[in-house]
Amino acid sequence: MAKNSIFSRIFKIGKSNANAALDALEDPQKMLDQSVRDYSNNIAEAESAVVQTIGNLRMQEEDYKKAVQDAQQWGNKALAASNKAEEFVAAGDAANAQKFNQLATVAIQRQMASEKTAANLEPAITSQRQVVEKLKTGLDTMKTKRQELISKRDELVARARNAKTQSQMMEAVKALDMSDPTSEIGRFESKIRADEAKVLGAAELAASSLDSQFAALEDLGESTEIEARLAAIKASSNILEEAPATPAVEAAAPEVSEIEARLAAMKKNNAQGV
Repeated sequence: MAKNSIFSRIFKIGKSNANAALDALEDPQKMLDQSVRDYSNNIAEAESAVVQTIGNLRMQEEDYKKAVQDAQQWGNKALAASNKAEEFVAAGDAANAQKFNQLATVAIQRQMASEKTAANLEPAITSQRQVVEKLKTGLDTMKTKRQELISKRDELVARARNAKTQSQMMEAVKALDMSDPTSEIGRFESKIRADEAKVLGAAELAASSLDSQFAALEDLGESTEIEARLAAIKASSNILEEAPATPAVEAAAPEVSEIEARLAAMKKNNAQGV
């Protein structure tokens, strides 16, 4: 059972491969052209048969016509011989009378044979005429079918060419899709964007570094200002301690002196490069 199954599968595989090979070898245009040629050959054979049949019919018609004519002629000859025999009988010439009676008999026999021939030919001719008409009709039908086959062949060949062209176009489009240059552009764009991102990151990192430096400078300036203010406060305190007492109107003078002292201290420190 298993062996039969294996052989069956092998047979199916071989058959499918053979059918696939035949399908690959079947060019629609060549196959249709061959069909048109085969059908044209059939029509040519049919025409030859029709021509032969018509020829046979015409010969039978000629034979029938000749048989009818012969029958009429032999009838005339029989009548003439019979009349001649009667003349010899009237004349008392028994020998010639018998002779012409025999000729009249032979003529009548020939007339009967010709009539029989015509009678035998008549139904054959009638039947042959019907056959010829059918063959002519069939031949006309075959010619019409051949024209339809040619038209269908042209239509199918055009459709096959169109399908082949569309298939080639689809293959070309598929190839374009597979090797789409825009994909390369996208890849390069991604790479460039990555590089740009790196530049932005580096710039931001550098900016943050500069900000930290400026922040350090600001912290340093703030410390310097604090020291300057402390020095100014100390200097102002010393000035207030050493200054003599003044009227209440001049009580606001130390504030002016503190501002000037602060400015002087800041200028001094600035000059020293602190």
